[in-house]
Amino acid sequence: MGWVDWLVQWWDGVELWLVQLPVAVQFPVVMIVVLPLCLGVARLIDRVADWGANNPASIGSPEPEPESEKVAA
Repeated sequence: MGWVDWLVQWWDGVELWLVQLPVAVQFPVVMIVVLPLCLGVARLIDRVADWGANNPASIGSPEPEPESEKVAA
């Protein structure tokens, strides 16, 4: 659990550093870091969803098609 504590302390330090910056500096920093990160996560989620939708193992047994009604002439 040591690396989790390290990560939490590191994140707290980054957060404190960012909060203490002037807003004119915060905005570009957030846009340069957060925007590409969010875009990357969205693309990853999209690829995983596409893979799951196209994966033959995720498809259950096919349901039989209902028989069409025959009309007696």
